[in-house]
Amino acid sequence: TTPQASPAPADELVVKGTGTRYNGEKTEVNLYKNNKGIYEMIDYSKRAADSPYQGPMLQTYDARGHEVASASGPDHWPNGIKTFQSETPELGADFTDSGAIDAHWAAGKVYDYYKNHFDRNSLDGKDGAIYSLVGVVQNGQPYDNAFWDGAKMVYGQGGGDYRTFSADTDVVGHEMTHGVVEHTANLVYAGQSGAMNEALADYFGNAIDLEANNVSMDDPDAGLLGEDLCTTLGPRECALRDLNDGATTSKNFIGATYGGDNGGVHLNSTIFSGALWDMREDLGSDLADKIVYRALSAYMTPLDGFTEGRAAVIAAAQELGATKAQLNTVKRSFDAHGIVPGWEKALGVDTDTILNKVNVAGTGVGAGGGKYAVSNSNEDGSEPYSVWLGNTSGKGQPQLMSANNGDFNVYANTDGRTVVWADYSSTGIKIMARPVKGGPAKVIDGLGSNVSGLVVDGDYVAYTASNPQYGVTNVRYVNMRTGAVGLVDDGRPYNISGLPSIKDGKIAYAKVAPDANGEFKVGVEVFDGATGARTEMPTPDDTEGIGQTAITDDGVFWIEDDDVTDTGQAAVRRADADGSNPVTVTPEAGEGALYAYSLTASDDAVSITSTPPATWWANDTMAKLYQVAPDGKGGPQRMSCNRGEQAFGVADEGRRVLWLDGTTGYTNLVKRDRPAGRC
Repeated sequence: TTPQASPAPADELVVKGTGTRYNGEKTEVNLYKNNKGIYEMIDYSKRAADSPYQGPMLQTYDARGHEVASASGPDHWPNGIKTFQSETPELGADFTDSGAIDAHWAAGKVYDYYKNHFDRNSLDGKDGAIYSLVGVVQNGQPYDNAFWDGAKMVYGQGGGDYRTFSADTDVVGHEMTHGVVEHTANLVYAGQSGAMNEALADYFGNAIDLEANNVSMDDPDAGLLGEDLCTTLGPRECALRDLNDGATTSKNFIGATYGGDNGGVHLNSTIFSGALWDMREDLGSDLADKIVYRALSAYMTPLDGFTEGRAAVIAAAQELGATKAQLNTVKRSFDAHGIVPGWEKALGVDTDTILNKVNVAGTGVGAGGGKYAVSNSNEDGSEPYSVWLGNTSGKGQPQLMSANNGDFNVYANTDGRTVVWADYSSTGIKIMARPVKGGPAKVIDGLGSNVSGLVVDGDYVAYTASNPQYGVTNVRYVNMRTGAVGLVDDGRPYNISGLPSIKDGKIAYAKVAPDANGEFKVGVEVFDGATGARTEMPTPDDTEGIGQTAITDDGVFWIEDDDVTDTGQAAVRRADADGSNPVTVTPEAGEGALYAYSLTASDDAVSITSTPPATWWANDTMAKLYQVAPDGKGGPQRMSCNRGEQAFGVADEGRRVLWLDGTTGYTNLVKRDRPAGRC
């Protein structure tokens, strides 16, 4: 439960203490002297003098040594946590070094900013208490981050290159503003709406920082956020973001899917916050702040994107009586950052959208026989996943296949006749199947360990399952007609298998197993469900790694890495189901080589996800889909020229491929019926 401060007589509620901030500045902080004579970091000064027991209070807790996991979530408080406490009102070096002074002082500045400028009563607008937990760790090590969890601020303990994350006022203002956003527009934390959420937290966090520390917007470093967090680097090298970079526009939009930075919420935030900063420079802080706050509190709605955000700011400016010249300034600020109606079309999207705003991470798409199956949450991503079935043509409406039962229904796949998925519940994991044409969902298998990569064709279902007995994974199969269940490699000790594909009762999979001499060998094998026979595919003895498999009428395909020194390049190989007639579909090096990460295949084409190595976020380094003929002739072609992330590609019939695309900041299920060619 949420800790509460002890009651006290009204004249003892507020005691003035002193301490030193990280920047060396001596400051006054409000404390509370409890009935044991101990001074606690509780600030009752925001309460009315005639109502000392009603209204907000600010409490700053010593969370040093407590794991961040124990403090993450509105109902999670570390056991035994207490406010920072001192025997005297003069707070020493420990309060400075821990980040307690900065957290407590800055929380008061944030409250005052919202109260004085907008008459807002605390973060929730209802005089709610403000809690700050300072100094959490992760696995016993410094945690270089901070967040608002829906009820409190949590600041990580610094170490090495970073101070504790309450050391910068704009970080405190940013996290607390997330609380304001939640209680106003409640912008969904994904894609464009999530980037706006971050942008508004940055904008107001920066505004609060400048006001509290008496910094002019003319200061060259005024637009920096997090610039004071570093122990060794200067402000510009340390800063997390710069609202005044003058260069971030929609042309720089990073098209990440929901699985990466929640669809680019941090990566793309400065496009929107940069426009707001420009507006603040030209209109002045007082009017600009009022316009942005009014837009947030009255006009924005949870799923708004950049275009709707622009409209909200313009509407707020009009309501507040902005002149024609001022309105033009507002519009010009957004224009300069490329935020204009229909800006997404300028990104050059060449795909057909089948399903908008698919809120999934870590679980992909399945397709076959003109049908697709995908797990999805509700629009704001707050519900557990359910499984939906639709037509790969995009015609018609998707239908719910799994029960909306509060379980996580994931790894959905279909062959056009049956939909399968894994149902993660509190009692274990069930493998579910349901006919496309109708009928109840049935449990076809169940186990207590993790699963992934479900595939289905005809009577057979296969998937990768953890084997806790040996600490490995094995491919497990189910014959839905006979009820037979087994492991393709018999689950022998030291045998590892995974990444299955299935066709006409034959299951292809990657494997690691000891040979006759006890030497471990990486390879590909095909298991025949009818006979139990296993056929090994031709892979070199020095193969370093095997990736996803696919089996079609043309044979067996797999990713093969024979050289781990080439920074991720890998070949795509093919052989007949009996292991004969090996072909290199795409080479590991040279012309036509790809950074093959995954593949999917129909009887007409092989589609390969290529993921170049990168240590930074950029559209050019995100996963892209390529397609090539089964014999490799003609070389690979780009499936789509969309510039954003193309994840979880899955083949349907012919050359049609579906995938989750992040180009516009939303994770959309899209498709193309043929390659785009060269981009």
